[in-house]
Amino acid sequence: MIQVIRRWLPFLPLTLWAMAALTGGWLSTSANLIDLERILHPPDPSGLLGYDDLGRPVLQRLMAGAQTSFLVSIGVVSLSALFGTAVGLVAGYRGGWLDLLLVRVIDVFLAFPGILLAIALAGVMGPGIDNLIIALSVVGWVGYARLSRGQVLSLRERDHVAAAIALGSSQWFILTRHLLPLLLAPLIVEATFGIAGMVIAEAGLSFLGLGVQPPDASWGSMIRDGAGYMLMAPHMVLAPGMAIMLVVLSLNLMGDRLRDRLDIRMRAY
Repeated sequence: MIQVIRRWLPFLPLTLWAMAALTGGWLSTSANLIDLERILHPPDPSGLLGYDDLGRPVLQRLMAGAQTSFLVSIGVVSLSALFGTAVGLVAGYRGGWLDLLLVRVIDVFLAFPGILLAIALAGVMGPGIDNLIIALSVVGWVGYARLSRGQVLSLRERDHVAAAIALGSSQWFILTRHLLPLLLAPLIVEATFGIAGMVIAEAGLSFLGLGVQPPDASWGSMIRDGAGYMLMAPHMVLAPGMAIMLVVLSLNLMGDRLRDRLDIRMRAY
């Protein structure tokens, strides 16, 4: 029993994050409820994590912010993985001038710092959760494209691919049935680490005011609002800061666990 608890305890923050994201929409009203008598009130039985500078409960806003973080990270990783994997598959399998062109496009995106490019795009398109997802997706697809292209360059020389070509299989059939299934393991691991990165990116852009706008809650905006009250009400910063740290740590641990499980070479040990 103790071994089971030690094995799954690191994933508890991830479970709580998902549960908070699913229930955060029901708390949107209470999370934005202003109570002037409880401004900067410390944690107590009525408010387990205290209240912010407008008297709003930090716990409810933390759960509402979990929904924002969850939607942005899952949406960005989904769009980035779909587009980047498709680009990498086509570039790696077709080769030639198309591969050269797509590689140069990838190099151009890699030449810019990702977070700075996302800030520039979010600033041009304006704040909002939809624009935030688009801005981060424009930056995030490059990693999946590079990973899938590198895998396809080695997989396309396998015997089963040569046999499929000899039997007259179409390129679409070869890409979807013979190459894509073999890419799923590294792509799943990459997506897990990508979600952790997007949680931090969303919090950073919201901290700068380029994410969701008030009165909607975000972990980054909660840290920004509480930065001026660190000495009087440190709970305003500690609560969302600890949430970000625990969720990212749990996602990284899950990525490491998946990498070990999906790597056939590690199973022998």
